[in-house]
Amino acid sequence: MIKQTADSTNGDYQLNFAMPLSKLLKIDSKVVATNFKDFVATLKQINYTAPHEEAVAQLQLGMWLAGNEIFHSFELLPVAEKGPGFLNLRLKDAWLAAKLREVAVDSRLGVPAVASPRKFIVEYSSPNVAKPLHVGHLRSTIIGDALTRLLRFQGHTVITDNHLGDWGTQFGILIHGFRNYLDAKGYDEDPVRELARLYIHVRGLFVKKSDEDEADGPTDDPVLLACQRETAKLHAGDPENVELWKKFMPFCLEAIHRIYRRLGVLPFDHEHGESFYNPLMPGVVEELLAKKLAAESKGAIVIPNAKGVIPATEEEQKKEDPPALIRKRDGAFTYTTSDLATVKYRMETFHPDAMLYAVDFRQALHFKTFFALARRWGYENVEMQHISFGSVMGENNKPFASRSGGVPELMDLIDEAVVRGLAKYKVSYTDRKAHGHDVPDLTPETEHDIAEAIGVGAIKYADLSQNRTSNYVFSYDKMLATEGNCSTYMQYAYARCRSIFRKGNIDETRFRTDPPAVVLHTAQERAIALQLLRFPEAVDAAGAEYFPHLLSAYLWDLCKAMSRFYDECPVLTAETPELRDSRLLIVDLVSRVIRQTLDLLGIRTVERM
Repeated sequence: MIKQTADSTNGDYQLNFAMPLSKLLKIDSKVVATNFKDFVATLKQINYTAPHEEAVAQLQLGMWLAGNEIFHSFELLPVAEKGPGFLNLRLKDAWLAAKLREVAVDSRLGVPAVASPRKFIVEYSSPNVAKPLHVGHLRSTIIGDALTRLLRFQGHTVITDNHLGDWGTQFGILIHGFRNYLDAKGYDEDPVRELARLYIHVRGLFVKKSDEDEADGPTDDPVLLACQRETAKLHAGDPENVELWKKFMPFCLEAIHRIYRRLGVLPFDHEHGESFYNPLMPGVVEELLAKKLAAESKGAIVIPNAKGVIPATEEEQKKEDPPALIRKRDGAFTYTTSDLATVKYRMETFHPDAMLYAVDFRQALHFKTFFALARRWGYENVEMQHISFGSVMGENNKPFASRSGGVPELMDLIDEAVVRGLAKYKVSYTDRKAHGHDVPDLTPETEHDIAEAIGVGAIKYADLSQNRTSNYVFSYDKMLATEGNCSTYMQYAYARCRSIFRKGNIDETRFRTDPPAVVLHTAQERAIALQLLRFPEAVDAAGAEYFPHLLSAYLWDLCKAMSRFYDECPVLTAETPELRDSRLLIVDLVSRVIRQTLDLLGIRTVERM
């Protein structure tokens, strides 16, 4: 119930408990708000015992606020039409200055490690490995990576798992293509490229063209049917198909890892695919049958709903706590069976406190059902969260597509962003040179490294700056803008900070080991100090809700405050040496917080832009 004020002229934080406190104690809220210190002191003197635990907690907080030296003032916000519902607090400048010096010598920039670390398993990306990664894999990959970085930074143990689709129809497609359409010379020269070509070629021969995963059900499409038969042979242990599967897997994984490296995604701890869990699934079905959680229905094995009913109609199946099919009539297992086997393996092997699944919103019903089944099976003491996210949309507000109409491959998107990033850098270089700025001449290798950081950062930040539950529009122009809440603006703010130290030939080490006194003479200095000290709040909020966009929102506020500081507060030409050192410490802290926040989002900084 303590929030930042919307208008800084009213104070730094507002306390929203005066109104509910007055209701609990049956006292006019104006008495609480206008005479807060006297009110708390009186309650303390008479040793008041509140009738509610909530009131006790609020009173304890109020006593602490009234008695400590952090706050400069308690102010009543003038909202006459509503009455005094909350109080505003203004922090003391001396306290802000002292805290900045503490943060300066802290490698964690004021963020404490969590008091009670937890063990998380985070599952994300999870592509079908036999086909090229496309834009649909982007959100899961970078949201999962950001959450992993954030939770580890907080002090939790995080085990990452790329739950690969390595046992489905896509391998039947590759095997069929390999047998019938292989370019042997192309395969010898570049097997990754040739396998990608085969996949696309065979998919193009299907009667029904779709970017969705291939159906496993009955079909009259002769090419799809041939691919399904190759898949069935693989699952049945056909030696030739198993050998081809083993031959393809390293090349398929390398194609995926190449993109992960380009995106700067952390290496996964595990990449257990469907094939890994396949031997475990018969045991899962047998255990569920033995515990009478599953039953036979028309030759299949089904887990009834919580009431023990197997609904007969599709409409009934969509209701709360629906049933689940775990073994088909033909003996094949389902995604639900695989997910249940995964939970059993993870709980017995890793003993996690929480499992997070970064998967798009269209799988909401599957996860709702799967989590309910896992809890009924006995896994009640582990947090299971579907980290749902929206779709990537084109500028026409339809699902994002390439110029040819299909789903764009991820490597093509990255290449395009880097090309545009390099072009933007060169335009900026030429313009600044023409206006007499001191712009260094960089080697082509350095220019390309900057372009790579800008392009990849633009793609990632555009995604991670959105509430993950919302759709967002993929626009290169917006991503690579130089103003506004975009990666380029944040990266430039960092580079600008670093340039001050280069220009002044100043070693920043002393500001991190023996920081000078901090002077907060101006509103801009005070505002940037507040933003720097709010970094732990942003980390806590993002970690509590699993929302990376709260970090980018914080970063946007920090960089806006820094821009105003630049405009109003000379650093190298400050009036006194003491003020110069104070502002240099602030600039160094801003650069460190920007770099740390971008790193939590998986985005690189560069020293020059």
